[in-house]
Amino acid sequence: MDAEAQADLALSRIAAAMGEPARLRILHCLLDGHARTSTELAAVAEVSPSTASVHLNRLRSESLIKVSAQGKHRYYRLQGGEVARALEALSVLAGGARRRFVPSTPVYLRFARTCYDHMAGTLGVSLHDQLLSLRWIAEIHNRRGHLYQVTSYGLEGLMGLGIDVAAARNLHRRFAFGCMDWSERRAHLGGAIGAALLKVALKRKWVVQEVGNRALSLTSLGHREIHNRFGLQL
Repeated sequence: MDAEAQADLALSRIAAAMGEPARLRILHCLLDGHARTSTELAAVAEVSPSTASVHLNRLRSESLIKVSAQGKHRYYRLQGGEVARALEALSVLAGGARRRFVPSTPVYLRFARTCYDHMAGTLGVSLHDQLLSLRWIAEIHNRRGHLYQVTSYGLEGLMGLGIDVAAARNLHRRFAFGCMDWSERRAHLGGAIGAALLKVALKRKWVVQEVGNRALSLTSLGHREIHNRFGLQL
């Protein structure tokens, strides 16, 4: 089989995978960038959990979605930007509307909270995304999940915050990884570097932890410092 015939066959497999209504509902649900569990996707697709598992395996086999494990949960997301753009183009042709992701997390925990010893919630996810945008961290492609390395830009920036990156690297724990956020269903920064950033934020009074729960309050000082140091507008 020549290259053109192979490309045609691959395209027909992808089209068939996307063309089944339940699988298309799953893909459209994931188009907003938020990860979801198989149970949630089964409800969206209006199929049983066992049938959803078959559909998810088919979508994975065609590299349309990817899965990451965290604790007892497995979270599914679109494979990447090319899949999202293809779905967007189909949506324009079809003229359909997508369902919006609505978090069920209590409001007082949604904006900022601790996740073990690092920062989670909208603030944590926004900071994670900004560190990637600023190229302070860069993803290491690894089957074990979203692992990160600190770049030369990040090393300079983190040292400017008083974080000893070498010491963090030598701790008996993961250095930096994307931890799936409970409310946002996108990654925030976990590991030794994530813990060091939260420690700095607490020490410098950028955030204050509320008594008796995991919620964090962003102070006016923190609002200014996070904007000035990371260019993050909250």
